[in-house]
Amino acid sequence: MDGKASRKDPANTGRTVDNVAGPARPREETGAVAGPRKQPGPPTADRSRSGADLLAQCRVDTFRSGGAGGQHQNKVESGVRLTHLPTGIVVSSRRHRSQHRNRQDALERLEAELEARGRTRKPRIPTAVPKRERRKRLEAKKRRSRLKKLRDRPDPGED
Repeated sequence: MDGKASRKDPANTGRTVDNVAGPARPREETGAVAGPRKQPGPPTADRSRSGADLLAQCRVDTFRSGGAGGQHQNKVESGVRLTHLPTGIVVSSRRHRSQHRNRQDALERLEAELEARGRTRKPRIPTAVPKRERRKRLEAKKRRSRLKKLRDRPDPGED
């Protein structure tokens, strides 16, 4: 066998052995992929705690989401509407078939909305219009005026 052979780890730890004679290393460390993969799973404890705190400040309404999807959409209350009581912001989600996924979606939207409201807008610095630009605008207005005057009926006394 050459040095690049790979096989499953005999200890059955789920790791792959790249070099049969060498130590077992996870696949991410070998450089086989561009970077470490993001492992799917439950949200971090910090994020779920903030979501639970935010959900405690909301009134949760469920409703039949309706629309395309047939009997499931028309019969099951999978739509979620969150009303944030301190601010009065209302967000709703009816995108998914599951009420739980819609609740998570609505929470994410509410977090984004609260974050956007918390941001302060950068004040606009007023600037003067340059003389050349002012001249260009006046010339355009004069041209437009001449064009409109050509549309008028000619005076009967001029003939």
